Amino acid sequence: MLLVAVAAVRVSSRSGLPSLLLYLGIGMAMGQDGFFDVKFNNAELTQVIGYAALVVILAEGGLGTKWKEIRPALPAAAMLSIAGVAVSVGITAAGAHYLVGLDWRQSLIIGAVVSSTDAAAVFSVLRKVPLPARLTGVLEAESGFNDAPVVILVVAFSAAGPVETWYVLVGEIALELAIGAAVGLAVGWVGAFGLRHVALPASGLYPIAVMAIAVSAYAAGALAHGSGFLAVYLAAMILGNAKLPHWPATRGFADGLGWLAQIGMFVLLGLLVTPHDLYDDFWPAVIVGLVLTMVARPLEVFISLAPFRLPWQEKVFMSWAGLRGAVPIVLATIPMVSGVEGSTRIFNIVFVLVVVYTLIQGPTLPWMAKVLKIAEDPSEATDLGIESAPLERLRGHLLSVAIPGRSKMHGVEVGELRLPAGAAVTLVVRDGKSFVPAPSTVLRRGDELLVVTTDPVRDAAEQRLHAVGAGGKLAGWLGTTGGGESLAGADVAHEVAHAWKAAKKRGRSDGPRARH
Repeated sequence: MLLVAVAAVRVSSRSGLPSLLLYLGIGMAMGQDGFFDVKFNNAELTQVIGYAALVVILAEGGLGTKWKEIRPALPAAAMLSIAGVAVSVGITAAGAHYLVGLDWRQSLIIGAVVSSTDAAAVFSVLRKVPLPARLTGVLEAESGFNDAPVVILVVAFSAAGPVETWYVLVGEIALELAIGAAVGLAVGWVGAFGLRHVALPASGLYPIAVMAIAVSAYAAGALAHGSGFLAVYLAAMILGNAKLPHWPATRGFADGLGWLAQIGMFVLLGLLVTPHDLYDDFWPAVIVGLVLTMVARPLEVFISLAPFRLPWQEKVFMSWAGLRGAVPIVLATIPMVSGVEGSTRIFNIVFVLVVVYTLIQGPTLPWMAKVLKIAEDPSEATDLGIESAPLERLRGHLLSVAIPGRSKMHGVEVGELRLPAGAAVTLVVRDGKSFVPAPSTVLRRGDELLVVTTDPVRDAAEQRLHAVGAGGKLAGWLGTTGGGESLAGADVAHEVAHAWKAAKKRGRSDGPRARH
């Protein structure tokens, strides 16, 4: 099954189909009405495994989220996750009640279930579309934040007895979000501090430790009666921005676990559904999905983001990019476990809705970005990949730097990197061959560098490398340093003098430009 699922990733990447649809298809092919006729109807087990998979997926997504991109998006994402969810639940529930004929309890459950955007779908699809960092940050943060209020609403609507008043639900949502955020930030900070100051005996232990810390954040948040999903996302985001040792290895490990979690969760959900029961609920699902996609989601976005000065093109794109995936299907198992009347029909409607509208929305997102003219130029410089390995007894660090194809470090001489005292490029690997560079060695795309730094200048060396990768040899002079600050005074003079000497050395005619 795993081999078939891995091959399906290749098929989905070529066809543009979201991989989740192929995984669901694999599960349906194995289950009832399929080739293997596996009988599986354990909704409770599916819910438990689904929650575990979501924790891993949120951890992987948080590790890949850049804080500088998501920080400006937090207020907008919070509004979408609270006020936006309320708007979406109300409108979708009204459509399910008046257009499909479901009773109000079933309608509210469906409205709450499908109001959660799916982290796995958002992370996998949006990172393939060159969008502005602010827009990607809002959508990714929303997918990480809105699980908590939706879970509370689904549990409340599915519980026996009367539903709590709206202000009690709002209070519970706010409290759980606050507890989850506090726990996630605390666990992430403590974990990052420990990993940066305690050198583990083997590099393979770092990925395991990082994922264990992230899962511990979920456990701690849940035990504190907060949002475990928010806690694991925030803890992973802190770990992902902490410049931990052996980071590429950790990122690859988390990426593999994320794929495994998606495969297991979607295949299991495909096993749980009974295909011949979906026929009667196909058109009700299409109608509810139409209300959600064309009415509820746009109103949710435009109402929630009214206080923010965002271009209307970005709001339209966010309205179309509210991707649903495994999260709504997993949440649809809650009323089944709780014994809600008509829960099987709720599950079938949600399942069909997710499949149909993911099939429509996912492949059209790149086209939508082009039509709205918000897609960024893919030729812009890309950041360097830097891996750090601590040299504990030597009180130093070994940085492995990979120069990507569009990096502005291409064409820069080693001496023009101007690394801080205590850092030096000791080896260059080019076309499979390694050599010790001279100060005049010109770096090229695809090169891999080994940079040795002492412990005190490690951060400064990384900052300088990132700056040159983004702005070229004159990064500091042109106002592009690793921290986004400008050089001034003596630093600018040093930049000008160095540029003038380099121009004279090569005998070029750009001396007046450098002097100016």
